[in-house]
Amino acid sequence: MKTQVAIIGAGPAGLLLGHLLRAEGIAVVVVERQSADYVASRIRAGVLERVTTGLMERLGLDARMKAEGIPHDGFNLADGERLIRIDIAALTGKQVMVYGQTELTRDLMEAADDRGLEIVYEAADVTLHDVEGDAPFVTYTMDGSEHRIDARFIAGCDGFHGPSRMAIPASVASVFEKVYPFGWLGILADVPPCNHELIYANHDRGFALASMRSATRSRYYIQVPVDEKLEDWPDERLWDELSVRLGPEAAANITRGPAIEKSIAPLRSFVFEPMRHGSLFLAGDSAHIVPPTGAKGLNLAASDVAYLSDSLIGFFRANDNDEIATYSSKALARVWKSERFSWQLTSLMHRFPETGAFERRMQIADLDYIAASAAAQTSIAENYVGLPL
Repeated sequence: MKTQVAIIGAGPAGLLLGHLLRAEGIAVVVVERQSADYVASRIRAGVLERVTTGLMERLGLDARMKAEGIPHDGFNLADGERLIRIDIAALTGKQVMVYGQTELTRDLMEAADDRGLEIVYEAADVTLHDVEGDAPFVTYTMDGSEHRIDARFIAGCDGFHGPSRMAIPASVASVFEKVYPFGWLGILADVPPCNHELIYANHDRGFALASMRSATRSRYYIQVPVDEKLEDWPDERLWDELSVRLGPEAAANITRGPAIEKSIAPLRSFVFEPMRHGSLFLAGDSAHIVPPTGAKGLNLAASDVAYLSDSLIGFFRANDNDEIATYSSKALARVWKSERFSWQLTSLMHRFPETGAFERRMQIADLDYIAASAAAQTSIAENYVGLPL
């Protein structure tokens, strides 16, 4: 099989990139190791920046998002006693959209056939070859047979554990990583949210987050030690802890219900440089991971895709190599700014093992400053709603 761009990974980044290229008449094949049902069922983040919603609008795949998504004008920081509202609409003139990554992925998957986007699911042993030259290719096995895709470029959108990043030699790579000593214990339940906007809470007992997927489905998290066991957190214990950490105003409006899904996710900050090597490009989690604090993961993948799609379209339409050459540096400049914001907000709102009385008072002072400072709130709002491309 021959194509112009082979995309590894059928998550939101790979599907967005595939649709954007197909819309310009560029031949694309997406290769995914999991089944379509598995991809469609993954539960992930749900706050979309303007860059992400803008790509869906550009593709004309935004109808359900606009009908079912929930626009948000702000969000809240909490210190156990009060809510500090960050009015992002007033401070930036923009909104974010609450619309689950699962739903966005579904929209992209369902449009694939009609728009000529070929996706190969359940491809095992995916391997990248000759990425340093102008004729890279991908091999995979299916039903006991090996298959080969020849391409001009390969886009690695296959996540942190995928093969794409591994195809870049260690001799040309730099890795930056911080592993946090805690995780997020999350519960998804079919209950109305306790607030119409998100609440990020800093409490003596640790961080908590009140979020939602819709007006009838809520997503809550609490900070737990990295070695915590899920079986030690029955639903009632988790609801009790959320009520304490989110503060009395939010607790009064919490509706309890059985968990649809419950899990513990570790937190890390990770950046891999460069994001291009020869004919291979990385986008999304294959190149960077952010803590979920601040909702940057999916949105950062979307900004990678915006840069990369423009670069590839320019190459195939006008033989323009300039955007290809600058993709990595341009994407990484935005990656590092998003990493900084996620790290900053994580540091402000969580309890670390080394947090003593002094560090705790510094967090309280920081929140007091934010509560009284329009400048501080504007800085947070600009980063939360998404920096310009």
